[in-house]
Amino acid sequence: MPVDGEAQRLKSEADEPGWEVDPDDEWGVAVIATVGRQLRLRREAVGMRAAEFGMAVGYGEDLVYKVEGGKRIPRQEYLDKADEVLDAGGLISATWEDVKRVRYPKKVRELAKLEAQAVEVALYGNHNIHGLLQTEEHMRALFDAWLPSYSEEEAERMAAARMARRSIFERLPAPTLSFVQEEVTLRRPVGGRMVWRRQLERLLELGQLRNVSIQVMPTDCEDHFGTGGLIEVLKFPDGTAVGRSEGAFNGRLVSEPKQLRILELRYGMIRAQALTPRESRALIEQMLGET
Repeated sequence: MPVDGEAQRLKSEADEPGWEVDPDDEWGVAVIATVGRQLRLRREAVGMRAAEFGMAVGYGEDLVYKVEGGKRIPRQEYLDKADEVLDAGGLISATWEDVKRVRYPKKVRELAKLEAQAVEVALYGNHNIHGLLQTEEHMRALFDAWLPSYSEEEAERMAAARMARRSIFERLPAPTLSFVQEEVTLRRPVGGRMVWRRQLERLLELGQLRNVSIQVMPTDCEDHFGTGGLIEVLKFPDGTAVGRSEGAFNGRLVSEPKQLRILELRYGMIRAQALTPRESRALIEQMLGET
């Protein structure tokens, strides 16, 4: 039996290494249920009780039942420990290849898939700095300020998903990425001065990449075509494209040429009104000097 301190640790970490399964995500539910069933059958085959197995892998019995019941998405470390304890010869560890495809919310997975295929990405943000540009500290501060409040688990899952999407900056061949940000989103010290400072430094760092363009829309711009809200347009190697905007087509993803033309026209006008990349960089450096 574990000492009191160890028992408390196991209890407090019972829900740590994974996330709840979204019941509306049919594919995700099927994958996690299959992995959970394999874990249970393997555990029972070696004659281990759930509590005994939980102690062996270092997590609570409650988590073991949730994972085996397909209610919890296990992290890689959990699967690796289970493989070792159950002497599965790598079979359990290998299930991570399936689990990692469904570990993030369905909408985020679909967006990340599109971003991974795109050769051109055009983004306009007017409420917050776009997620692809955010530092981890900045995005967590945004999640903390949301009402109604996200649970710690929800915030963790969203932050992890957004961080994973940042791999777009490391892709080869590199896609062309164009961002236009409202000036006010850069001046708001979300998370405090030091978080704000690191966020501005991140923008300057990304703006130096040859395939990345970051422009700032001045707050004092009188004629503004971005009042309809966020715009995203992604173009693919085969010539097709998809896009969405908060102020058009009920915010849904569209692919019809006429609809895309409207989004591209709006984005083109917004980009023309914004400061040039060089002017934008100078403004961000000025803001950084003020922090």
